[in-house]
Amino acid sequence: MHRREFILSAGAAGAASLLPFSLRAQPAPRAAADRSIYVDAQGGIDGLDRGADGRYVASPRLVEAIRARRIDLVSCTIGPVGNVPDAFRGAVEDLAGWNRFLADHPALFSRVERAADIEAARAAGRVGLIYNFQDTVALEAVPDRVDTFASLGVRVIQLTYNKRNLAGDGCLERADAGLSDFGREVIGRINRARLLLDLSHAGPRTIAEGIAASTAPPAITHSGCRALADLPRNTHDAQMRALAEKGGVFGLYLMPFLRTAGQPGREDLLRHLDHAIDVCGEDHVGIGTDNPFLGYTVNDETRAEQRRFFEERSRRGIAAPGEAADVLNLVEGYNDAARYDRMAADLRRRGWSSARIDKVLGGNFVRLFGEVWGG
Repeated sequence: MHRREFILSAGAAGAASLLPFSLRAQPAPRAAADRSIYVDAQGGIDGLDRGADGRYVASPRLVEAIRARRIDLVSCTIGPVGNVPDAFRGAVEDLAGWNRFLADHPALFSRVERAADIEAARAAGRVGLIYNFQDTVALEAVPDRVDTFASLGVRVIQLTYNKRNLAGDGCLERADAGLSDFGREVIGRINRARLLLDLSHAGPRTIAEGIAASTAPPAITHSGCRALADLPRNTHDAQMRALAEKGGVFGLYLMPFLRTAGQPGREDLLRHLDHAIDVCGEDHVGIGTDNPFLGYTVNDETRAEQRRFFEERSRRGIAAPGEAADVLNLVEGYNDAARYDRMAADLRRRGWSSARIDKVLGGNFVRLFGEVWGG
């Protein structure tokens, strides 16, 4: 099952009364009208109901969250991941579907392709959506297709997804062979097209070589700190530091990899944020939740769906250490649309300044997008 399909099914499942107490939604802090921008550099849109014509319709809960300005900008994954057949066509069809969805909901969402679109969407009360790829498999060995997808609205391209592809080695490849010649050519194309290079899911050597090869600041949009949880999906301090020195941004996710076993909670994320600031500096850290906009409704159906999702990923060889059939892809306490307001409150209690919080919860990624994409 594709992660987007899992987000759609999990987000719509069940009733909140079935949640364990620790996972029940807490009262949502009121969204401040004058707060700084909130950016999810790797997220998803849930709260969608499918109509009789097959098109998705925004649920009242999603409409309410958007109007409450819970999150301003979300980067959503388009197309397949992993070495699957017919990936180019799959990505084009997915782009067409997303464009149709945005056309059906012009009052709720705006596609973001350049820096000016971010503030325009926010001023209009819409959520800005960025199209990203989490794999270069859709290029199918044709580097020119970077330009094709750029013309279709893709603005972030991740080089690898866990396993080896034509561009280089993902984080689950034992060889850690780094970039291929094709990967270096693709990075050059990404730079020339003024797209953001994402090195999430890559192996340590691929990350290091990708940072060095890129002429523009890259990102790692969704990862964790390997110094705190030694798992392949997390990133070593050396690569985090090199990313910051190149001007990039390191995004922390709300995923099981924040700890080596069990369901992560708020303190796990806050520890990773503190460590990332220590390594990268406050100008180079952000958030990429890898979660749906509204969060997961947790009940027996969702848990069964997680088991099926994990088993399918394991069958395909793309499940990473730290994933489990009985551990959900969320952080307890931050599993709803008000997570950014709650993070801000927790970070203030931790002694963070308002300026630092504003940077990490959105400002740093906005700055990076502007530098890479232009106005």
